Amino acid sequence: MAQRSNFGSKIGVVLAAAGSAVGLGNVWRFPTEVGNNGGAAFILIYLACVLLIGIPVMVSEFVIGRHTHANTITAYRKLAPGTWWRIGGIEGVFVAFLIFCYYIVVSGWTLHYTVASFLNRLSTNQDYKAYFSDFVSSPWEPVAYAVVFMLMVHLIIVRGVQNGIEKFSKLMMPALLLIIAILVICSFSMTGFTEGMKFMLHPEFSKVTPDVVLSAVGQAFYSLSLAMGCLCTYASYFDSKTNLMKTAFSVSVIDTCVAILCGFIIFPAVFSVPGVEANEGPGLVFITLPHVFNIAFHNVPIIGYLFSSLFYLLLMLSALTSAISLHEPVTAYIHEEWHLSRHRAAWLVTVSCMLLGVVCSLSMGVWNGFQIGGLCIFELFDFISAKVILPLGGIIIALFVGWKLSRKLVYDEVTNRNTLRIPLFRIYLFLIRWIAPLAIAVIFVNELIKG
Repeated sequence: MAQRSNFGSKIGVVLAAAGSAVGLGNVWRFPTEVGNNGGAAFILIYLACVLLIGIPVMVSEFVIGRHTHANTITAYRKLAPGTWWRIGGIEGVFVAFLIFCYYIVVSGWTLHYTVASFLNRLSTNQDYKAYFSDFVSSPWEPVAYAVVFMLMVHLIIVRGVQNGIEKFSKLMMPALLLIIAILVICSFSMTGFTEGMKFMLHPEFSKVTPDVVLSAVGQAFYSLSLAMGCLCTYASYFDSKTNLMKTAFSVSVIDTCVAILCGFIIFPAVFSVPGVEANEGPGLVFITLPHVFNIAFHNVPIIGYLFSSLFYLLLMLSALTSAISLHEPVTAYIHEEWHLSRHRAAWLVTVSCMLLGVVCSLSMGVWNGFQIGGLCIFELFDFISAKVILPLGGIIIALFVGWKLSRKLVYDEVTNRNTLRIPLFRIYLFLIRWIAPLAIAVIFVNELIKG
């Protein structure tokens, strides 16, 4: 077998891993969770969850991937041959595949809204709820955008680790951050800027309930792309000098900053328009915001056009960086274990996900009558992955690294064989052994009860 590729630079490692974490969960889901759970108080709880659960689980995925330099399934098999722990690797690859199948559908929506915004189709006064509903229920239009989006992902994946994933991350992550900076500056001029900032920065702890805490833990888990096989696979391309703890911290900081800055973009716009609530929910991005952008900038239409176009471009790019990281674990496994060329492995993943993605898209429209347990196929894939497989995968990672792997192996990886001084190692070990699995288990049970 040919020598396995690695990332070529430290900045490439951080930006690729950050690109995996930064996605629709930051631009779309995080502001929705903040709006639904009381603003700044939720953000503070979220930050605590990232520190106490997110970073330890991320470091654990890095340990598994970097130590074995193998795809996720093979990594578990190497570390615990002949045991049931290999389920952890299977879970990672399977859930990445499952999420990817419906993620490209939503990503196709972001591509459509980007195109529509640049063509100035969102600037007219119209019923944006009907516009969105007509689009997602169309038998061909969302499918076409999903296919185009998938081919964009494919073109990057087939170029490999350094020439594809790393090179793309070095270009797109700075571009994404630049767009965020421009949009935040533009939000200063909105009439609702002060109220939006107050909502984001002034905590109302009276609104904190156990459900808010659980939502913060779940958001931290979802936003950082944990237990999806993505970070474990990316870590298998790290070299022996990569500082795992520092990388995890850097990725978490970038991911969290992007999420909070997206709130700084969205909430000033929301509070600039009377009658629009901050807790509009998932429809906020595709239904409420086009209307909000038009009203907020009605005196200067060109600014509204640029703001809207850049926002949906940001949404699409964030979806693209995460989609790449969902494609890679499955491609790496097929490439290495089925002994296919990377090109053939990538095509196999692309075509199979595309076919299931078409099914997911049509289930929102012409095939909506076919449901399982009251859920269409799109909703079923989302429920199984987010509410069942991901939490179980997180528990397996925590228990595997915390209890199954030898402390020496974990210590050697985290300290780069004792060449780095990591004073927080004991705290990390305590968190991954006790706090992370218990917290994730509570979320798992709570979500199943609510579901």
